[in-house]
Amino acid sequence: MQPIQLFALASRQAEWLSVRQEVVAGNIANASTPKFRAKDVVPFDAELQSVGMQMARTNAAHMELAVAGGGKVAMEDAALNNEIGTQESGNTVSLSTEMAKTGEIKRQFELNTQLVRSFHNMMLTAVGK
Repeated sequence: MQPIQLFALASRQAEWLSVRQEVVAGNIANASTPKFRAKDVVPFDAELQSVGMQMARTNAAHMELAVAGGGKVAMEDAALNNEIGTQESGNTVSLSTEMAKTGEIKRQFELNTQLVRSFHNMMLTAVGK
């Protein structure tokens, strides 16, 4: 088993979150563009698997991980929202869904930053600084 490179993985997730934020912002900007298809990025789980890491629940009470991303992030059409479906103009953007995604991205950025900060502090403590 290879050592877990937490800082490298956190950096990749931050990159992925950046790309996802850009994609979501593009969806919001094109909410009234005729025939615009909402997009999203491939889940970060694919990135975790590429480095040989699988997130697992060790207890039924643990929350499931729902994050995604990677060094080269692939995009895909977003799942069609049942709330709005396809509008008359052919547009598939749901502003409520996109705004929920922005909140999720913000929380994931904050978690990523807090984990890196905690790990950094732990390393400084271990070396006696």
